[in-house]
Amino acid sequence: MDVSLVNPFIEGALHILDTTAFVKVKPEPAYLKTNEFSQGDISGLLEISGDLEGSAAISFSEKSILGIVSAMFGEEMTEINDEITDAVGEISNMIAGHVTTKIAELDKKIKVKFTKVVIGRDESISHLDAGSHVVSIPFRTTKGRVIIEVCYAD
Repeated sequence: MDVSLVNPFIEGALHILDTTAFVKVKPEPAYLKTNEFSQGDISGLLEISGDLEGSAAISFSEKSILGIVSAMFGEEMTEINDEITDAVGEISNMIAGHVTTKIAELDKKIKVKFTKVVIGRDESISHLDAGSHVVSIPFRTTKGRVIIEVCYAD
């Protein structure tokens, strides 16, 4: 997988989490995902279409999303509820916009759009077909663990 097509997701996460929630994010080594289960307690799913076809997911541990949304709202959040679900959708949407803009700079016409939020670690996150590779990029943040998964059609 071309790293130039993955980097916009990393840059987007760094930028969006820093500017909206003042959360510092540090990427850790990427790896290939080997199953279809969610890597977090709540995930925003994205669809990639246009010159490139694919999908992505932004998954948060419960601790990280509660800390991130608490920082965004300026009040302590203690459980995953509708406000948290909406915030995951909004964060995912902002990252999607960033990725669309950055990949356009590489002369690729794509649209990255938020599709839905999935709650639960045992939930399936289906990316394209079985032959496609899913790259997972874990992040350590000041609030907890975040993982971005990116998959492009081969």
